[in-house]
Amino acid sequence: MNKIDKMTEKTHKTASGVIHYWINEIDANAVTLVFLPGLTADHRLFEKQIEYFKDKYNVFVWDAPAHASSWPFKFDFNLMDKAKWLNEILEYEKITQPVIVGQSMGGYVGQAFVELYPEKLKGFIAVDSAPLQRKYVTSTELWLLKRMEPLYLWYPWKSLLEAGTKGTAESKYGRKLIREIMMVYDGDKRRYAKLAGHGYKILAEAYEKDLPYKITCPALLICGEKDKAGLTLRLNKTWHKDSGIPIEWIKGAGHNSNTDKPEIVNQLIENFVEKLV
Repeated sequence: MNKIDKMTEKTHKTASGVIHYWINEIDANAVTLVFLPGLTADHRLFEKQIEYFKDKYNVFVWDAPAHASSWPFKFDFNLMDKAKWLNEILEYEKITQPVIVGQSMGGYVGQAFVELYPEKLKGFIAVDSAPLQRKYVTSTELWLLKRMEPLYLWYPWKSLLEAGTKGTAESKYGRKLIREIMMVYDGDKRRYAKLAGHGYKILAEAYEKDLPYKITCPALLICGEKDKAGLTLRLNKTWHKDSGIPIEWIKGAGHNSNTDKPEIVNQLIENFVEKLV
């Protein structure tokens, strides 16, 4: 039994479907680490973090809308809806000191959350994510982001599995984990393609809103030196330079640096939270 199995699983009903999340509270007034997995990944992506922090801080993790357990779900939501639903859950759970730790797409949800609720976040950590400001992406990139679903449908499932495991993680553990996560969609490539395609589409739409997406709380950027996902490496360098947000480069880690080098990432999260407290 892993640490996440020992957490309390709960649900949150929305007009589009039911969101499943896991929470472990040790002190209502303490910091809550809000772990948000990336696109197509589920709550298991953070099992090494949950294991480490479960007895130190309150911990929260979800299966994002339409992902894994949070299914069936209508694909009629955008990035801001995800942030609003997250806020509803945090309010319901009376979480007063949330620190969002968002991996990839989870980092975008975190930025949407800060845009909507600038006073609510205690801290923000982006793990292999990227900035949401419009200036960072070209019109061609946005055009492509909106048309990813057919591409995923065209690829054979075996090739997607291969690309998903080797393209996001460098470690044996990280690759095994992402493969297990992807196998949720084995036999239903159409759902997987829709999930990925919708995620990229709402990301493009969030860029097009051209909002400030200004991080108003203490923040940290974490990025694997071997991150091969899209423009993550390049954008993290620029994000750090433009915003002044500190960045930590993780040697030997890929796009899921929290699964490739969990000890290093856990230490960085812990140091960050200790400074806040």
